[in-house]
Formats: sequence, structure tokens, C-alpha cells
Amino acid sequence: MVAHNQVAADNAISTAAEPRRRPESSSSSSSSTSSPSSAAPARLRPCPAAPAPAPGDTHFRTFRSHAEYRRITRASALLDACGFYWGPLSVHGAHERLRAEPVGTFLVRDSRQRNCFFALSVKMASGPTSIRVHFQAGRFHLDGSRESFDCLFELLEHYVAAPRRMLGAPLRQRRVRPLQELCRQRIVATVGRENLARIPLNPVLRDYLSSFPFQI
Repeated sequence: MVAHNQVAADNAISTAAEPRRRPESSSSSSSSTSSPSSAAPARLRPCPAAPAPAPGDTHFRTFRSHAEYRRITRASALLDACGFYWGPLSVHGAHERLRAEPVGTFLVRDSRQRNCFFALSVKMASGPTSIRVHFQAGRFHLDGSRESFDCLFELLEHYVAAPRRMLGAPLRQRRVRPLQELCRQRIVATVGRENLARIPLNPVLRDYLSSFPFQI
């Protein structure tokens, strides 16, 4: 995201150019009386117009609403915290990392398709493959699937827990996870994400649990 640590809308902001001063014209009398040995004043030329900035190399499309913008920015923040988001990793790079992993191992990366934000790369029985994650009408769904979700991580949880078990364990950039992350994952799995607010904890711990309330 990309890398995509921060997602911004594609609405360009025009800036007003700084006004230029008109150069003062030299008097005709001074130019006619100047001696041949004196250097002729340099002729001022108008500054050429600045070229229009080329469009940035980004796959992000324009958001249709502020609600879409908030949903994508939240997904990006969660991806930064999950540990298995690999940013602008190429298709080839993702497949190479997954090739020696067990079937079901997956990672999330930026999609290079201009109509998609993210892609899911997963090790299948036939080898690594990548699937586009579409974002339409404020919901996420995999390419070719009719099932859609409000949150990208609800989509991932669904396919991890599905009977066919398309997804297994994520491929994290850090193999050894911090103990606090493991504890958070166990608490969420035990009490459920919808019951986290009922746990008698101080606000700091409650905020930490709520910052990533998923079982992945």
C-alpha cells in the first residue's frame, strides 16, 4: 500500500504561480550614446512555461466518496500492522517467496493493476498464484468470487476458516512474532472481536486489542 504506508485521493490540487515582474525597458537615449567598447546589455527573454507535471506512477484510482477513502485508509493501516503485507512486491517476487512454503501460505501486496488496490498471492497445490482483490461499492471481494466483505481482513478470515481452506498461514516478514501479538490473537480468538469492549481492562490494553481485532 504502495509502498503503501499512506493512501491519498487522486484529486490534484492546483497551485497559483508566483507573479513575475516585468523587466524595465532600457531608454533609447542611453543605448544610442553608449560607446562601442561598452558591453551591450543582455537581452531578457521571457521565462518558458513550466511543463505540465507528468501523472504519477500510481495504481490508485479516484475515490467515489469519503466513505471509500476511510475504508481504504483503514485497510492500509491494518495491513501495516499485520506483518504479512509486502507492499510493492512484484508478482515474480511474491511467487518466489511462496514457492518453498506449505500449500495455503499467503501474503498481501500492492496490485499493479490500475483498477485494484491489493492482490493476494497464495501457494496452491499447483504452485504460487496471485488473485486480484477488488474494491467495489465499498466492499472487498476476490476476483471471480461473488462473496464480498466490508473489511479486507474479514475477507481473509473467511477464506482461512472456509471448509476448502483456501488460505492457511500468512507469510510474515518477521518469522518470530512478538509475544504481545500472540496474546492479542489468542484473546480475540477466545472472546470474539465483538466482545472485546466487555473485557475489564484498562484503556491502553483495550485499545491495543481493538487495533487489530482479527485471528490471523
